[in-house]
Order: sequence, then C-alpha cells, then structure tokens
Amino acid sequence: MARWDPGAEERLKRAALELYLERGYDNVTVTHIAERAGLTRRSYFRYFPDKREVLFAGSERLPPALAEAVLTADPDAAPLAATLDALARVGAQLVEHVGGGAAERRAVIDASPELRERERTKTAAITEAIRDALIQRQVNAGTAELVAQLATVACDNAFRRWIGAEGHASFGSCLDAVTSELRAALDGT
Repeated sequence: MARWDPGAEERLKRAALELYLERGYDNVTVTHIAERAGLTRRSYFRYFPDKREVLFAGSERLPPALAEAVLTADPDAAPLAATLDALARVGAQLVEHVGGGAAERRAVIDASPELRERERTKTAAITEAIRDALIQRQVNAGTAELVAQLATVACDNAFRRWIGAEGHASFGSCLDAVTSELRAALDGT
C-alpha cells in the first residue's frame, strides 16, 4: 500500500458511506473502512480523527465562510435579508462541493443518534458564526440570535429539499421556497 496516496481521502469517504449504508453506522469500524478503501488503519487516522468525522470532513470551514458572507453582504440590507443572501451564496458553493452522495449521507446521519448529535453540534457552530457576524454588523444581540436561529433552520430545510429534489432544483430555489413559507407562516397567511 502506498504511503501517500493522492486519492486516499476520497476513497475513505466513499468506503465509509458504502459500509454505513450496507451495515449501519454502529456496525462499522475504522478498520473496516480502511480495508474497503485499500488502506491501513493508520492511514485512515491521517485524514480523520474518528469514524464520525469521515462524514463531516470540511464542515469546519462552513461557519467562517458563512460569517464572512454575512459580513460582506449589502451593508444596507436588513439582518435577515443579509443573512439569507449569505446563505444563498455559501449554500450554492456547499451543494457543489457535496455533490453526489448527499442523500445517502443524510440517510446515514438520520439513522444514528450519535451522528444526529454531531450534526446538531455543527448546526450550533453555524448559528453562532452567523450571530457573531450580525453583531459585528451592529445588530443587537437579541435580534442577531433570533435571525441566526431562523436562518439556520431555513438553511437546513433548504438543504433537505435540495437533496429531495435529486438535481431538479437549485439550492437557491429551495432556499427561496423555504423563505417564502417562513414569511407566510410569520405573517399568518
């Protein structure tokens, strides 16, 4: 086995997803994943600290990207409008990065309490990053918290819709639909 295999990380991600779908998350070990990818267990740990993180690789870049997008949104935009614009821009990049396998990944996460908890931790980091960026935009803390929470829920719903659309809708159109429904619910119409 090659010491430094340029395709190793992607092979590990693919192997993990395949095994999680076949056997269930709890029935798969790091050794199983490494063997399926044609690598050693030690090689696995060069890329991922544990068997959860193979599904969340790169997610640590999302909160700072969203914060930056909120900070660079139109300075005259209302807090929610600025945040939704940021979500649309970053979300479009995210779905391009995620590509194929998003539905399978979602199914694996939804089936595991441990992975759902990890997903909630990721979501909390996103909410916090948006809130902090809004505060930097001089939005009061209470409003910033509320907008960040609403935006995070809207983003999660839009991402799930995008997955369900199976390539027949853009992330932006899914976010627009969720936003329209949210506004209608708040207006009582």
